[in-house]
Amino acid sequence: MSEFLDNVNGYVWSSALVYLCLAAGVYFSIRTRFLQVRQVPEMIRLMLKGEKSPSGVSSFQALTMSLAGRVGTGNIAGVATAIAFGGPGALFWMWAVAFLGASTSFIECTLGQIYKTRDRLTGEYRGGPAYYLSRALAHTRGAGFFKVYGMVFAAVTVLACGLLLPSVQSNSMAVAMNSAWGFSTWWVGVGTVIVLAFVIIGGVKRIAAFASIVVPFMAVVYIALALVIVAVNASEIPEVLRMIFASAFGLDSAFGAIIGSAVMWGVKRGIYSNEAGQGTGPHAAAAAEVSHPAKQGLVQAFAVYVDTLFICSATGFLILSTGAYRVFEGESETGAVLADGGLLPSDAAVGPAFAQVGFDSLWSGAGASFIAISLAFFCFTTLVAYYYMAETNLRFILGKANSIPVPVVRGTVGSNATMLLQALILVSVVIGATSTATEAWTLGDIGVGLMAWLNIIGIIILQRPALAALWDYEKQQKAGLDPVFDPFPLGITGAAFWESYDPTGDKKRASTTV
Repeated sequence: MSEFLDNVNGYVWSSALVYLCLAAGVYFSIRTRFLQVRQVPEMIRLMLKGEKSPSGVSSFQALTMSLAGRVGTGNIAGVATAIAFGGPGALFWMWAVAFLGASTSFIECTLGQIYKTRDRLTGEYRGGPAYYLSRALAHTRGAGFFKVYGMVFAAVTVLACGLLLPSVQSNSMAVAMNSAWGFSTWWVGVGTVIVLAFVIIGGVKRIAAFASIVVPFMAVVYIALALVIVAVNASEIPEVLRMIFASAFGLDSAFGAIIGSAVMWGVKRGIYSNEAGQGTGPHAAAAAEVSHPAKQGLVQAFAVYVDTLFICSATGFLILSTGAYRVFEGESETGAVLADGGLLPSDAAVGPAFAQVGFDSLWSGAGASFIAISLAFFCFTTLVAYYYMAETNLRFILGKANSIPVPVVRGTVGSNATMLLQALILVSVVIGATSTATEAWTLGDIGVGLMAWLNIIGIIILQRPALAALWDYEKQQKAGLDPVFDPFPLGITGAAFWESYDPTGDKKRASTTV
């Protein structure tokens, strides 16, 4: 089975997907006139100011929901893995995919807002790639194809977020806790399941409230402490920067043989961490209450920066400046060691141990516990976000069946299917916690790759509404207005929610439901 999964992962994460992610980022950067640079002040303003209603969360809450999915084991174990198998240069390619991916994130998240709808059971806003893939071209000859395309994406997302991706988070959390405190991985899995069940049954409002408190706090604490260690090792920064850039472009003889691995691992772990183009961000973006879709698109673009340029960079500099790294040839721990920072014990496994040893260099004995606590919060909030995305796509697949009673089974198709999904993700958490790290990461990579293939191709085809929304937003912004979205003058069809949206009256009167 492991060999089969490795082969599948090799096909999914071929060089074609890596360069598709980079090319899409370059293309959207040009098409949006590098909004990831021009609109940074507006991103920050919108992030701090936002509306919310009984149906939608605030922009900040939607941001933290999105970050809950982005900030996880990829920011710690993922960075360590990228450096171990791609060299220090992998960190540069993580930066590159974040900078370019911010524009990709804007496109997908703006589309998520444009084509959002209201859930007939909960009254909450729902949206994501499945929604815009099936609705953006609903009035064209290709409507049938894109309806099927949207259904395929929804099914893949339910599989990825409900079964494949949770295993990585629970595995890293269990491994870190076992290393720090000797906790049984089984008990970590069971304990996580109990707490997770309480949160996910509460719905999107509880998810948003939970994420808005936990994510910012832990991110700030983690970055601050990592920067303290980097500051203590400030004399090493010039050498760290030299290694990163030399390794990224094959200018260092020690890393020249793995320049391809630097690109591959940098992009792969960058996408895994910041999720730009993967299609996960639009789900949280659609849940926000805003007067214009571009507002949330800009906020979500900034989330990519927070995840990679801030948190992943903090981890990377922590590992490299303290010498808590080891680089292998052949993308495997069994390969020859190309470089060794000298701080890691000989038996240190690739993963959270790199960051744990780095923290120990300043606070001896505290590194394992701090990383275990950080991963507990980061991974748990990611699990919550995964469930939300899986549930959103399940509701899309069910459609009207959400409210059709089933005579034999108590409840409705929707409620019973939701309970089945909840059971699936809880079982996945336990399986992931007790699996090997290699198996868990392979499953996670397959899930990320499948979603990215489908979503990036889709948004390249459907980009026009998002670009039209951006030009409309900037036009109103330039006129000194608080932008309000009207799809009709822009020639955007299928945006049923916005067609009945009245910013001056009752914002709940848009009654379009799934």
